[in-house]
Amino acid sequence: MKSDIILIGPISAGKSTLGKLLADKLNLPQCSMDDLRWDYYKEIGYNEELVKSKKEALDFWELQHYWKPFEAYAVERLLSEHSQCVIDFGAGHSVYEDAILFGRVQQALALYPNVVLLLPSPNLDESVRILSERNKSMPDGIQEINEHFVRHTSNYMLAKFTVYTLDKTPEETCDEILNLINAV
Repeated sequence: MKSDIILIGPISAGKSTLGKLLADKLNLPQCSMDDLRWDYYKEIGYNEELVKSKKEALDFWELQHYWKPFEAYAVERLLSEHSQCVIDFGAGHSVYEDAILFGRVQQALALYPNVVLLLPSPNLDESVRILSERNKSMPDGIQEINEHFVRHTSNYMLAKFTVYTLDKTPEETCDEILNLINAV
């Protein structure tokens, strides 16, 4: 049985911040997908130059679609390579339209009892509003993708727990996560 804590959720939900707090409190390493993803992607043929050359022609949705096989692979690689740590996924690493890719990620996470979805609020409209405010300097396409991440069923199917952060300090949310996983 795996005891790692894995944080999933949309952009700016607090995954990296809480990952650091949890890692510090538990005296474990923090493993952030955002730090490792590009190396994993390149292992299976991610072409950064191609993406750069097509970025102007591609919209954010097309870019997200291109990334999906690389994201599923990165999840599998990260979990096979890192253990006894606190892991924070990138926002897209837990959202899949393709059933085969989702199945791979679901299988990779199956033995992990501490997969925590972070959202601002149980009210999805309120979560979208709060995250949009946090990300107001980002282009509209990213805002739309993040709303998709909030509403998509993948996150809810992968998570063993959902923690809402609204009106809580990061430290209070950290303590809530620790209480949830220790109660199991």
